[in-house]
Amino acid sequence: MNWRIISWYIGIALLLAAALMVVSCLIAMFTQGDDSVFPLLYASLITGLTGVFPLIFVRKSHIKLRFKEGNCIVVGAWLAACIFGMLPFLFYGREFSLVNALFESVSGFTTTGASILNDIDALPRGLQFWRISTAWVGGIGIVTLFSMLISGAQNRSTLSGAEISSVAREPFAGEPSEIFANRMLITYVALTIVTFGGLKLTGMGWFDAATNAMSACSTCGFCVRGASIAAYANPAAEIVLTFAMIAAGINFGILFIAFIKGRPHNLWRSETIKVFLTLVLLAIVVVTVDLMFSGHYSYLGDALRDASFQVASISTTTGFATQDTTLWPPLSMAVLIMCSLICGCSGSTSGGIKIDRAILAAKGIHRKVELAVSPNIVQVIRVDGRRRANSQVNDAFGYIFCYLLIVVIFAAINIAAGLDFTTGVTASVACIGNVGPGFGAVGSMSNYADLPVILKATGMIEMFIGRLEIFPVLYLIRSMRSNT
Repeated sequence: MNWRIISWYIGIALLLAAALMVVSCLIAMFTQGDDSVFPLLYASLITGLTGVFPLIFVRKSHIKLRFKEGNCIVVGAWLAACIFGMLPFLFYGREFSLVNALFESVSGFTTTGASILNDIDALPRGLQFWRISTAWVGGIGIVTLFSMLISGAQNRSTLSGAEISSVAREPFAGEPSEIFANRMLITYVALTIVTFGGLKLTGMGWFDAATNAMSACSTCGFCVRGASIAAYANPAAEIVLTFAMIAAGINFGILFIAFIKGRPHNLWRSETIKVFLTLVLLAIVVVTVDLMFSGHYSYLGDALRDASFQVASISTTTGFATQDTTLWPPLSMAVLIMCSLICGCSGSTSGGIKIDRAILAAKGIHRKVELAVSPNIVQVIRVDGRRRANSQVNDAFGYIFCYLLIVVIFAAINIAAGLDFTTGVTASVACIGNVGPGFGAVGSMSNYADLPVILKATGMIEMFIGRLEIFPVLYLIRSMRSNT
């Protein structure tokens, strides 16, 4: 592999991170009594100098990137961003030990939203904004974002293709990855701006509205309040965020065509989106009924409000909270756990297995049963009106198998390290799916601060693997082995 060109592109990623640190530093400067100015300033200098080094001393080759190099750039850029992203936290100190600072950075960039902070409200505004910025950049994808700034359509397409899964691009098969990445970015920015405007109309302050909009659209769930969205006690804001989270869980390419190109009927033609929205609605109904019949709520309106918000939050892997769901009845908890496994659509900022793969796997099972009963029939699998090859169905099965295997392995590690069964299993599900909150000691109103250092480390590994959707990490390991 051409390590010079790889380091050049990773340098671009670090310059992007440094620029966001500067923006956060400026916010700190204009906030009275904000003591995060120098931590952000020092971090931006170190990150910027490290990023500019390969740009000065490494001559950029005008070669076409191969898949191996593109994949290495993607994994390397994410890893570098997470490592340097911890510097503002580390320099600030307080709750941020080395492990805690790295955990918060990884959680932000991977849009997991799991936190080690016990007193989020006390965090200075500059660091608050940096914390949310990591999530917003991570939502669209670090490489997708900086690839828009470089020349060479072929290399931009290679990088976007390495970061954005083939499942996400399937509805737009035949189009270059670069075009789909552009659509995602435009839709992402537009959705963030619309959500910000909606939150402002509910009476939320500009800083809270901006950070909550960025967090909702990135489906991260970081909030500038320790009690999350419950701190605002604002039903109108919850409605805005509920719609924003669900929108962020839909393929951005389809949203682009539906709302930016003015063809909303395309939204309802997508089988994947219809299944996703139907399952979300069904989950809301089941949880609402369960909360009423179990006696947790006396009024249907209150039960529906909290059920809708929490189902939207978990099924899109956002992790915002208005209630402590660990106190909810077992059926509601089970529904939320299932929501945190499958989650939103590919091509969105949502994590998890993705509804696209679940549909492919379900249709693959159905075809196998049909062929076993009637071997002579021709059974073709179609999703969204497009015929799917056997290789795509096998890819879905392979991904789901790897995903669940990782859940089981890391859940076993959590339990072996001393966590109870509920906490151990749901923490594993929450980390690999980039959900954030689980149940037990890591519930919606709790955090990961009290986990042992070893489990924070394994949690970071899970978050990283989950955000990159497993295979880029496996591809890199295989490439490194072949080069040794």
